[in-house]
Amino acid sequence: MIRVLVCDDQPLIRTGFATIIDAQPDMAVAGDCGDGHTAVELARELAPDVVVMDVRMPGLNGIEATARLAGAGVQRPVKVLVVTTFNLDEYVYESLRAGASGFLLKDAPPAHLLHGIRTVAAGAALLAPEVTRQLVGRYASRILPSAGSGGTPLSTRELEVLRLIANGLSNTEIAAALVISHETVKTYVSRILTKLELRDRVQAVVYAYRNGLAS
Repeated sequence: MIRVLVCDDQPLIRTGFATIIDAQPDMAVAGDCGDGHTAVELARELAPDVVVMDVRMPGLNGIEATARLAGAGVQRPVKVLVVTTFNLDEYVYESLRAGASGFLLKDAPPAHLLHGIRTVAAGAALLAPEVTRQLVGRYASRILPSAGSGGTPLSTRELEVLRLIANGLSNTEIAAALVISHETVKTYVSRILTKLELRDRVQAVVYAYRNGLAS
């Protein structure tokens, strides 16, 4: 059973998400709230498997709440799925840098929300390629290369794969672009995450842009 904490400042959205989640045989709503401070408190108290987090909330916004729950240095990080509207997409990168495992748009079909929760709960990243392409192109300049980064431990092929990931390609698309098998791509992705000590594919995208490895 996947226990979900729903955090959104709009009661109708919270109710809608909760209704969809509770209707699933493998999910249950552990709690809900409408502000960032309460989100952090409830997440630590209830220890949900996934937190569905809005960006704009009173008091403490969703990005700051995500950083407190899943950011660097957090001893017991919580998996956070950020849900935003398309006109708030300037916050997506900040959310991912704060430690979110993925994001969805609020106008996505209910099936996408459920898929996202299951994906994040399983420890994978949710980074929809079609959305990534738009956001990367628009907001890459907000993620500046890290000062004094001393190169990368990746091989030439691994760098190719990382750049394609950062450009929003799925594993299937990467396999086609490099004329290699899907399983080989998965192996490369796993090596990249291990070598760079990254948690998931989302962090790989942020790493690529912060270190000037993608454009």
